[in-house]
Order: sequence, then structure tokens, then C-alpha cells
Amino acid sequence: MLWLGWIALILVGIAGLILNIVGLPGIWLIVVGTIAYALATELEVYVGVWVIVALIVIGVIAEAIEFFAGAAGAKKFGGSKRGMIGAIVGGLVGGIALTPVIPIPIVGTIVGSIIGTFAGAFLVESGIVGKTNRESGKAGMGAAIGRTVGIVVKTGFGLLMFFVSAVASIPIRDSMAISTTNPMPNLTTVPTTAPTTVPSTMSSTPTTLPTTQP
Repeated sequence: MLWLGWIALILVGIAGLILNIVGLPGIWLIVVGTIAYALATELEVYVGVWVIVALIVIGVIAEAIEFFAGAAGAKKFGGSKRGMIGAIVGGLVGGIALTPVIPIPIVGTIVGSIIGTFAGAFLVESGIVGKTNRESGKAGMGAAIGRTVGIVVKTGFGLLMFFVSAVASIPIRDSMAISTTNPMPNLTTVPTTAPTTVPSTMSSTPTTLPTTQP
């Protein structure tokens, strides 16, 4: 059962990495899955408190870098706050829409997210904010560049979190404990002492011969 739980945690981690690329908080799915595994296997037996704290810290750093990368890219090319919101929504829609179109795992999600980010920022800047196509294109390009940097950085942090969670939770120590507490019997040993008792009654032979002769 422990190995089934570990495999389930690995699958949850992979799903978190994919959701992270789309734009959803997938790295926190890794954290939640690790906490659930820790509680199911008794805390500190496999996954300890420090492992969970490390995952949370890494996740916060990844979120901060992604946010500032996207904001810096959009702001540098003249994007507005509403354009940034459009870029986020567009990245989410594009990542989901193009995932089945490009039949290469992860690649379709990344390409769709970047294209969707550009399209979302461009449509909001031109249709709602009222900027020219050139200005909207520049804002969309900045949002796409920031989104690309954010995806790369956050995916790297997500892979680190996935590795830490997978290694810390592997239940191999359970097998080692079983092998040390229940060793195999040594079949090569033989008794070193032989029985020292002998039967108390033995058949006796006559000690006297007949004295009379025929």
C-alpha cells in the first residue's frame, strides 16, 4: 500500500507540473499532495516537517519570480494592468486549447500558453484600453516574453519541488526495516555438541561357563 501511495504522489506531482505550465497554481498541488502523503504515513516517518517547509518556501519564491517577470515584461513594453489581466486569461485559455492540437507532451501547452498570453494582452489593449495596433502588439509581445521567462523559471522550481517530494517520500526505508528486524535463518550452522547420554539398560552376556562335562 505504501508503494501505491508513493506512485499516486508521483502522478499528482506530474499533474501539478502540467497545470503550472498552463498558468494554474500546479506547484501547490505538489505541496498539498506531499502533505497528504505525510499525514497518511504518519508525519516524520518518511516526509518530515522540514521537507514540507522547504517545498512551501520554494513555491513562494517561484510564484514571486513569475509574477515580477510577467509584470516587468508587460510594463517595459507599455502594457496596462487590464492588459496584464487579459494576458493571464489568454495564457490559460491558449494553454488548454492548444494542448491537444500539438501532439507533443508539454510542448503544446507551452506554445499555447505563450500565444494565448500575447493574444489576450493584445485584444484587451486594443479593444478595451483603446491603444493602437502597434502599441497593443508591443504590450502583447512584452507580456509574452514575461510569460515565457515565468514559465521557464517556475517550471525549474517545480521540477526541484517534484524531485524533493519524490525522493523524501519513497518508502524504501520500510523494506530495509523489515529486512533488519526479520533476518533470514542461518542454514549453515550445525549442532556442535553430540548427545552424551546412552541407554541405561544394555544386554549382558553370561560371565560363567558350565563346570560339568559330559
